Amino acid sequence: MSISPLTSILAAIGLLLMSTTLPSSAAPGEGDQFQNLQRMPDAVIITTDLAAIELTHDKKGQWTSAGITVATHARRDGLEVILEAPNAAIKKITLVWNAEMPPDWKYLGDAWERAYGDLEWKALDAHRPMPWYFLATDGQVTHGYGVKTGPAALCCWKASAGAVSLTADVRSGGVGVKLGSRTLPVCTVTCRRGRPGETAFMAARAFCKQMCAKPRLPKHPVYGFNDWYCAYGQNNAHDYLRDAAAVAALAPHGANRPFAVIDDGWQSDGRNGGSQWDHTNTRFGSTMAEMAKGIRALDARPGVWYRPLIASPHDPPEWRLSRDHAYLDPTIPAVRTRISEDVRRMRDWGFDLIKHDYSTFDICGQWGFQMGDEMTHDGWTFSDHAHTTAEVVLDLYRCIREAAGGDIVIIGCNTISHLSAGIFELQRIGDDTSGQEWDRTRKMGVNCLAFRAAQHDTFYAVDADCIGLAHAGAVPWEKNVQWLDLLARSGTPLFVSMKQPLMGAEQLDAIRSAFAIAAQPQPLGEPLDWLSSRTPQHWNLLGKEKEYAW
Repeated sequence: MSISPLTSILAAIGLLLMSTTLPSSAAPGEGDQFQNLQRMPDAVIITTDLAAIELTHDKKGQWTSAGITVATHARRDGLEVILEAPNAAIKKITLVWNAEMPPDWKYLGDAWERAYGDLEWKALDAHRPMPWYFLATDGQVTHGYGVKTGPAALCCWKASAGAVSLTADVRSGGVGVKLGSRTLPVCTVTCRRGRPGETAFMAARAFCKQMCAKPRLPKHPVYGFNDWYCAYGQNNAHDYLRDAAAVAALAPHGANRPFAVIDDGWQSDGRNGGSQWDHTNTRFGSTMAEMAKGIRALDARPGVWYRPLIASPHDPPEWRLSRDHAYLDPTIPAVRTRISEDVRRMRDWGFDLIKHDYSTFDICGQWGFQMGDEMTHDGWTFSDHAHTTAEVVLDLYRCIREAAGGDIVIIGCNTISHLSAGIFELQRIGDDTSGQEWDRTRKMGVNCLAFRAAQHDTFYAVDADCIGLAHAGAVPWEKNVQWLDLLARSGTPLFVSMKQPLMGAEQLDAIRSAFAIAAQPQPLGEPLDWLSSRTPQHWNLLGKEKEYAW
């Protein structure tokens, strides 16, 4: 047993990762540089509130010290990591493998929740956090290393020439989880050796399938209208129905009708008591059930936006999150009851799609691009200290799923990718595009689609966000029409935000043509130059190569 001060043991981990001379105990990868991380690690370190503890192991994969046990069981489909700590509050588990990662290869990590236009293949960097999984390629073969979806921890990788580490954050909020007699199935480590003849994108998609055994997918391709980028929250019933009618009229005939989603702005302020989501405001006038009925009369499927964890003015103090009282604590039974009631109400109003938003920010207090190694800061707690943040988030997602029922399509926006897989049909994979700035659409839209398209139909359907046609001349049409074309041909969901009075014949014809493609199942598009560009211009779409001028 070795117990060290926190700073010294973490420094030792850093040195291990920085080392370029460690021997690898993994079997050689037959010249392809593959490292088997589904074996027992070479070191396991537990971080508590007070210290970091380096555990010792036996030949059966049991790592123990100070009454704490981490079991690492090699199974056929992965390495199971299990934690028992009946008398200690545990913050993190770090597993380290001696592994010779080639320094001249390129590496790609995922994002904690949405991506923010910053995904790219990079050189090996021991300091670079890679949430959930990472890929390694030399341009000829691509290997994958990660954890299976739905873990009970927030998992982040780092890699150097001499070692690979996985840190499983098992904090409850910002403090150590107190498991008591509970045994925690932390995660399952999985890896995939690349195969000759497959592109890096093909390998990425195959590995995503390996990480998620049971994705939940929409029954039909998803496309249609969302009013955010033509209203930005200043929406009303008259303008919404006018614009939704124009978009619905552009949809092809057939059973797969377009969605028409009312985004932020329809809800009440909650000042009269109850939930903000139990009735609408004066701009919409009638009930939301009437709005859903009106959308359906356009031969479109109604959808609605929802922020489950924002507190209403009259919500009691004990419902609120200790980190910030503006938000609700999802570990409180009454809060989960409120959320269930809200979602069931939207379903009963007649909405076929619910887009729920902001829950990661509302829980963690920061956006994905601010997170770095950790999704949230130390020092705050849920009302329940016995469950990890990942477990709390999974419980929230399952609460929404159960209340919505099996036929409602759910889009997670600002939701955690690896936790929403298998629960929601769609995931907003990137931060907002724009109806006002082309540079933002290129950064958030093109980048996120290229680098997370491999998750499409393997984790969920990937939603790379809207075509924003809100302000005449704000975004050059010659640029926006390319983004429209890429989304339509990519095989992923396509949403358009447009103001009907601003649309000319050219724009309407382009949307009509795009909908004709997007309404039908299509092969997934592949970025061809993503190894060298953050905003790929060369794509394989519908079996043909196409180049865009971003």
